[in-house]
Parts: sequence; C-alpha cells; structure tokens
Amino acid sequence: MLGEAVDAIIEAVSTGDKVALVGFGTFEARDRQAWEGRNPATGKPIQIPATKVPAFSAGKMFKESVAPKVKIAA
Repeated sequence: MLGEAVDAIIEAVSTGDKVALVGFGTFEARDRQAWEGRNPATGKPIQIPATKVPAFSAGKMFKESVAPKVKIAA
C-alpha cells in the first residue's frame, strides 16, 4: 500500500505496540476520552465516544533539524 516500512508501522501501532525510530520519533496509539461536542449545524450538544487515535512524537534530532536552537551570546 504505502511501502513495507510504513505498512509495518501501521500494523504494529494498530495492535497496540509502540514503534520508535531513534532520532526521528515514536508512533503509538493513544486513548482519547469521550467528550461532549456540538453539532455545528444546530448547536445542540452531542456525545462523542471514547476511541483510540494514532499519535506521533518527534525525536530530538528531528525537532532540532526543524527548529535549531539559537545560541545567545552573553
């Protein structure tokens, strides 16, 4: 589908495993609690059920590549 590596990550996370690529980041499934939302058309409150969602946390090297730390001279 998307490539063997991506398919392997999707399969692992969907079964509850955490996948860590050192320096890049971590993929995992997180629980999202049920909450009350609003129907945008009517404004009436609706109950949104609890679910699991995929999550990604960027690793240190990835974060620093995107937003390098600036050294401030004293």
